[in-house]
Amino acid sequence: MSKEMSYRDWTEVERLLSRRSLWIIHFCTGCGAMEMPAIMTSRYDMERFGIMPMATPRQADIMLVTGYVAVKTLKRIVRVYEQMQDPKYVVAFGSCPINGGLYWDSYNTIKQLDKYIPVDIYIAGCMPRPEAIMDALLKLMDMIDRGEADGWRRYKEQFEVYKANQNRVFKRWD
Repeated sequence: MSKEMSYRDWTEVERLLSRRSLWIIHFCTGCGAMEMPAIMTSRYDMERFGIMPMATPRQADIMLVTGYVAVKTLKRIVRVYEQMQDPKYVVAFGSCPINGGLYWDSYNTIKQLDKYIPVDIYIAGCMPRPEAIMDALLKLMDMIDRGEADGWRRYKEQFEVYKANQNRVFKRWD
């Protein structure tokens, strides 16, 4: 298959052969972590879909940001995101990464995570139920199959924009 060929040009056989397990790394920043064990148990069993937790960012495909994002935490989220290999995807769930949630008026809370790293899919709610999390992960898998989940590509193409937004928040990177 040539490098100029886009994912949309692949045959069904090529798509099937390219499908693989998606490994997630949790960045549990708040109460969203409470719903994660439920999707790993036998009732929802995310592993039957090939979705499994991973301990390090270098082997992870998906980063889950589960809860509010403080300024100090955002720096770590960006660093973990940049350590992940391409293609990589971000799922932000709960109201907090969308609009600050319960902490919307805090000076130290990031209101829109997608200004700093590309978010492929949001799951709204405070906190989203396990069914919503599973539904979003399966939707992300379909988006990947169709070539629509391209946040990692946007991050490369618009790196200066993301980095400028990050630098407005961070006084120092060290």
